[in-house]
Amino acid sequence: MRVAVTGSGGRLGRAMIQALEEAPFTGPMGPIAWSRPELDLDTLTEAAVAALIARDRPEVVVHTAAWTDVDGCARDPDLALRRNGDAAGAVARACAQRGVELVLVSTNEVFDGTRTDGTGYRPDDVPNPPNPYGASKLRAEELARAAYEAAAGEARLAIVRTSWLYGPPGNDFPAKIAAAALRAKATGEPLRAVSDETGSPTYTPDLAEAIAELLGSDELAPAGERVAVHHLVNGGRATRADWAREVLRVTRIDTPVVEVPGSTWERASTPPRWAVLEPTPLPSGEPMRHWRDAFADAAPALLRDLPRA
Repeated sequence: MRVAVTGSGGRLGRAMIQALEEAPFTGPMGPIAWSRPELDLDTLTEAAVAALIARDRPEVVVHTAAWTDVDGCARDPDLALRRNGDAAGAVARACAQRGVELVLVSTNEVFDGTRTDGTGYRPDDVPNPPNPYGASKLRAEELARAAYEAAAGEARLAIVRTSWLYGPPGNDFPAKIAAAALRAKATGEPLRAVSDETGSPTYTPDLAEAIAELLGSDELAPAGERVAVHHLVNGGRATRADWAREVLRVTRIDTPVVEVPGSTWERASTPPRWAVLEPTPLPSGEPMRHWRDAFADAAPALLRDLPRA
């Protein structure tokens, strides 16, 4: 199977390339990496994607490229819609019309986070984005769905929603918490951590392996269907404060944590307070592992980078 990955230089894109390099179904040539400058979200057109497809002849494209700066998206919603929504639409139309299957990576932020029943959002729940980032990713979903439902043939679309991604090359939530904790300890102050945002921290290598499992099993969508939505997250749930405490535990940074509401800091974006997705089954029947187990694998790199923090 020839698989192309957009945004191959990004956090998830790198993990996806590595997972596909280790997957037996990609063959000796391995995955195809699409990144800037040949695939630039600011200038991307359907014709440009069509040219890449003609050149590299992928059977599947995994679209990980996105503008994930949620506060930046809030400051420039039109740019967010172009980069995350319209660009994904161009990828989807080019793929659908040429019989190329597509995995579109989306986000929990298509949901408003106001749920209070303690259950995660399901794939069939009605989206209601609380911010421009979520709105731009929902547009991507809608444009991709429309492209595949209108196209001839049997090529399928898998929309993969996930949440709270972290992983190599760092500069993610755990790294920022570790740096903030070191600063707090140096000044004798506690670390303030948000207690009213709950989600499922998801390790990018685990997400990439789950997507590779979908590809390898040929179960992007149920039999007879063109489009399917998958919720792929590590197991369990945590508040930002819970996650921060786990960061301090594994890094052995001894500083107290004080829980505060998210409104403590003024932000351009409004993150959903309940960012929990109900996981969908993987083809193997095995769920993705618990987020604490995944974070244990991420800890060595975090500890290695502590001197720079």
